[in-house]
Amino acid sequence: MNKIFFKMFLFVAVAGSLVFLGGCRSNKADADLYGSDNLYGDPLLGDMPLNDIGGLPADGDRSLFPAVYFAYDSSQVNPEEAKKCEDVANYLNKGKGQGVIVEGHTDERGSREYNLALGERRALAVRDYLISLGVNPAIIQTKSYGEEMPDNMGHDESAWRQNRRVVFAIY
Repeated sequence: MNKIFFKMFLFVAVAGSLVFLGGCRSNKADADLYGSDNLYGDPLLGDMPLNDIGGLPADGDRSLFPAVYFAYDSSQVNPEEAKKCEDVANYLNKGKGQGVIVEGHTDERGSREYNLALGERRALAVRDYLISLGVNPAIIQTKSYGEEMPDNMGHDESAWRQNRRVVFAIY
């Protein structure tokens, strides 16, 4: 009887230890994949985190220009939203700002990973459009927030429409 009790105790102790240690796993892989703040520099420079590039700001003024909105699951700049990008390009081309951080956002639908990638595609699409309008690529940074910073906390199409956006942080 003691042998059976000892074997069961040993099994429970080992299983409990494995469960405990498995729960302590670090999410370093996620941090390495997405970066600590998801702020990336010029994609042509290998997506170096912006905070690794000396002297560049990590924030800017988001109140100067309205957000660019996107269709569901799309990263294409709609023609009716293009004027907003053109206004930002004119501002930067006149030397009124030192640069811009183009911040991509999504609604809450989809996985965290998918939404971070979609937010990045939106930011890169706007970045490409700004470059086509003559903005120096060296002063454009991109950042994806995915679903993490909603503009509207609702859970309906109206809220989701407001959350599918790119925001301009001018510095």
